[in-house]
Amino acid sequence: MPGVRIMMRVAVLLFLVTPVWAGTPVPEIPKGKGQQCVEDTAMMRTNHMEFILHQRDDTMHRGIRTKKHSLKECIECHAVKGDDGMPVSVESPKHFCSVCHRYAAVSIDCFQCHNSKPEIKLTGDRNGQ
Repeated sequence: MPGVRIMMRVAVLLFLVTPVWAGTPVPEIPKGKGQQCVEDTAMMRTNHMEFILHQRDDTMHRGIRTKKHSLKECIECHAVKGDDGMPVSVESPKHFCSVCHRYAAVSIDCFQCHNSKPEIKLTGDRNGQ
């Protein structure tokens, strides 16, 4: 599979560079909430799937849970709010992941099992206080 990974990296690199050369419009990628991402922006754009898969393997196969490359943490930081002020789901073209994945015509299968919106944190007790 190393050949496939190399081809994917070349495709992503071309995806990131070609529009600049060709004058083609590029997607407007929403910024995250934090001061900076857990990795360099260019690194995340080309390798985010490998980080997520590595995190999955560590968690599921080795029992190691960390937040650094956790999909849940990505969703928490990169949540985009809709007109109603609530985070949008992956079905929305505004969703952080959807912006690039739709542009590149790449399907996202993470959210068949995982939540595409951050968990809503409720305040107060069970009586709403």
